[in-house]
Amino acid sequence: MKKELRQTVLKQMKKLLRKEKELADSWLTQHLLQSRAYQEAHVIATYLSMPHEVSTASFIEQARLDGKRVLVPKTYGQGRMIFVDYDESRLQKSSFGLLEPMSEEAVEKTEIDLIHVPGVVFNSQGFRIGYGGGYYDRYLADYTGASISTIYAVQQAEFVPAQHDVSVKELLIYEANL
Repeated sequence: MKKELRQTVLKQMKKLLRKEKELADSWLTQHLLQSRAYQEAHVIATYLSMPHEVSTASFIEQARLDGKRVLVPKTYGQGRMIFVDYDESRLQKSSFGLLEPMSEEAVEKTEIDLIHVPGVVFNSQGFRIGYGGGYYDRYLADYTGASISTIYAVQQAEFVPAQHDVSVKELLIYEANL
């Protein structure tokens, strides 16, 4: 069920028209920047988006201009993930084809005020279906800070979460029809 739902929503995300996607990305970034979680955070973990995802480039840029410490994930085998300081000059392609930091210097989970969480499908309780590696569910299992996801309306669907799934605390949804 999760696998089929993931594939269906990924197809819909990849079909979004560029101009409408850019409008949605801008709206979502502005609302993320205006969120209480962002305003109160000093250390923010986000992700380096893929072309079909909500773009994180302007969010990262603005967070840095706002004097926030920005972290991005680095993944390892068995679903292990750490967050390290973002340095655009020190990125490399991972085995998944994503850009990841070269640094191995993990920032302690307790130092992170806000995690901007990616995903493919989200239900109304904030549970998510990601890409199947379980990285974020493992990381968020004992994380006590704020978590937020920015999504398109096509990414909403009801499903029953698995026992190990961890919900994000806040969802920002671009509701306009894309």
